[in-house]
Amino acid sequence: MPRALTSAGVWSSVALTLVIQSLVSLVVFAPPVLAPAAQVDIGVPAASVGVATALIYTGAVFSALLSSTLIARFGPLRVSQFALAVCATGIALIAAGRPLLVALGALVIGIGYGPVTPSSSAILAERVPPRLRALIFSIKQTGVPIGGALAGALIPVLIVELGWRVAAVLVAVLCLILVLVVHPWRRAVDGSDMAGYKAIKPSLIAPLRLVLAHPGLREMALASFAFSGMQMCLGSFLVVYLHERAGFSVAAAGAALSAAMLAGVAGRVFWGIVADNWVGPRRLLGLLGTAMSLAAFLIATVDSTWPIGLVLFLSVVYGATAVGWNGVYLSEVARIAPGGQAAAATGGSVAMTYCGVVALPLLFWFIVSMTGSYAASFIAVGALTLWRASFFLLSPVRPAL
Repeated sequence: MPRALTSAGVWSSVALTLVIQSLVSLVVFAPPVLAPAAQVDIGVPAASVGVATALIYTGAVFSALLSSTLIARFGPLRVSQFALAVCATGIALIAAGRPLLVALGALVIGIGYGPVTPSSSAILAERVPPRLRALIFSIKQTGVPIGGALAGALIPVLIVELGWRVAAVLVAVLCLILVLVVHPWRRAVDGSDMAGYKAIKPSLIAPLRLVLAHPGLREMALASFAFSGMQMCLGSFLVVYLHERAGFSVAAAGAALSAAMLAGVAGRVFWGIVADNWVGPRRLLGLLGTAMSLAAFLIATVDSTWPIGLVLFLSVVYGATAVGWNGVYLSEVARIAPGGQAAAATGGSVAMTYCGVVALPLLFWFIVSMTGSYAASFIAVGALTLWRASFFLLSPVRPAL
């Protein structure tokens, strides 16, 4: 670390990045919550929100790659402020209610979302003591499911009281308010401590080149492609599978998803503690990848004869692993990144993560459409995550090129 920080300074950095992560995640989760109320005004079925989700993460791929350039020039907190403002613009465009503007708004949200994780990694990598690295990165990453929970709890109330358009605009206003709230910390975060980042040569392709040329980072990025795709498949298809194919009620299927997501929040913190104290991050990621694969294989066997308690338990295991891995992964990326390049390494790795978010749900849907089997899709995605997990468990890390 460039300078010693008090524990209060460390935890204030965690709080700052957690709040920003939570609010941009609220924006990302907002379109699926808005869709049922907005579909009549927009003129497209609510199921089309899947296109919006794909556009969000497509935009995020490119802006994540550009993030290290922006951080090098402006600093990570100013880039986070920019990201909040861009996300606000995107959700405001969706509030216009015209199909083309909705599509554009989704793409703009993704452009705002992409730099947030690299920016927070740049902030925390310079400030977090090594003995707490995995835990603190994991706590920060709980902002993603927290944002989803806020979207599910807050936006429906706003829709009922004020209508879906006003609800979307109010989410945009929250983002702009946070831009102002975090501004007093900008000089402290983006000051001389970030001098190492100023030396990074601006390049869109440099983060990918860095990740692909470094054996450890390449392994992390490819694993994140598979693991993030598994996470998105869980969130996108668990409810419909349990209801339409396994014969459970909507309430029971929804409870299973809620249990999985809550387990993911707890898992992100718990696995961070485990990685800092007992099991190395790389080996732990291998174990988590194996566990999420086995959970997916077991989910594929669920039918109406299963007791709901057992389904909920399996969902907890599924969520704790398939949703809980992110913080350990990001802490390891920041640790093994070459000096002063945590933002670039995170940007390149996260771009691969977002590619998985887009690609694997499409693969899942394609298998279902071709075979009519959700079970086959869960098994296929589980096989992919098991394959990537095996690299952490069976092969040693080669030295950096």
